[in-house]
Amino acid sequence: MQPFPDASRGKWQISSGGGVYPLWSNDGRELFYETLEGRIMVVDYTVQGDSFMPGKPRAWCDKQLFYMGSSNIDLPPDGRRFVVLIPAQEADGEKGSVHVTMLLNFFDELKRRIPAEGK
Repeated sequence: MQPFPDASRGKWQISSGGGVYPLWSNDGRELFYETLEGRIMVVDYTVQGDSFMPGKPRAWCDKQLFYMGSSNIDLPPDGRRFVVLIPAQEADGEKGSVHVTMLLNFFDELKRRIPAEGK
């Protein structure tokens, strides 16, 4: 088994402005990546025999991502939208602080808050 395209057969330039954290679409028809400025780009591609033929990159949306020092995008199974963090905006247009709440052990917390029947 080998990855496609076989990287030993060459390199394919996708972006002229640079990009990080490439991500294949769930249907395998598009390649997404983050720009160095924090935007999501998408590239359609075709395959002809053993050749990988990338299209022209285009912006997937105009929102800027929140830079975390690592990948900030993920595709849910339906492939129709992204899960991302974006910078918060204050009412006056200034960038605000970002607050993230993560609940670990959700079911343990649920059991603690809702007693089991019969007890």
